[in-house]
Amino acid sequence: MQRKNHDPDGPQAENALFVQSLARGMSVLEAFHDADGALSLGQIATRTGLTRSAAQRLVHTFRTLGYLTLAEDGRGFRLDLPILDLTHDYLRLNPLVRRASPILLDLRRNVRERVDLSLFDGQRMVYAARMQSKRETFFATLVGNSVPTTCTSGGWAVMAMLPPTEVDQILDEASLRPLTPRTLTDPQAIRDQVALAREAGHALALEQILMGEVALGVAIPDASGRPIAAIHIAGSLSEWDPEEFRRRNAPLAAEAVRSIMSA
Repeated sequence: MQRKNHDPDGPQAENALFVQSLARGMSVLEAFHDADGALSLGQIATRTGLTRSAAQRLVHTFRTLGYLTLAEDGRGFRLDLPILDLTHDYLRLNPLVRRASPILLDLRRNVRERVDLSLFDGQRMVYAARMQSKRETFFATLVGNSVPTTCTSGGWAVMAMLPPTEVDQILDEASLRPLTPRTLTDPQAIRDQVALAREAGHALALEQILMGEVALGVAIPDASGRPIAAIHIAGSLSEWDPEEFRRRNAPLAAEAVRSIMSA
């Protein structure tokens, strides 16, 4: 899912504490989001809105620090290993991920299907833990992959815990592009699913992200009751009747959320 990159020259640049040069440097790293491969200097300049000379200086700096490297064919640049060090540190130090990890492992053993932890980030749910099944594709298994809040079981469960005005704002700002022939794109149909999730305490999504997939989501609130994440359990419709999947897995997911909250 497309993430909105930060604009280093946006309104925040007027703040005396805002370091614009640092923001421009970060925009170079953010330029690689959703890229299909290595980026040339010109592509980086275009994606960031920087001049070619500014992009060149920043790319050289990140190469010196190890965060960027020259692609194997010498025709562009790609992110390098120190980026993974930052990812590891984020996951290692995130208190929710730390509390949830052993509980998710137990849940995966019990359900024997894919189990995910996704973090709520407005228009998207970002996967912070992925315990995949044998059916998964490469990109679907990567931590950091994100999906729209409006068409996922975890997203619907999260929206069910939000005030109606915030749900309306998410829907108003969403692109609502279909990912499968069954992806809900009508705002009222999505509101109906959110209402069902509010009543049941979980959401069930059929073929919203992948054809042939059934997914159940339960939101995780913080201490104030605001949803910050969700647990997803996903299976195959070739192996599960949707209501059987719900009956089998909803209590286990709900118990996992309670364990995470009390950990």
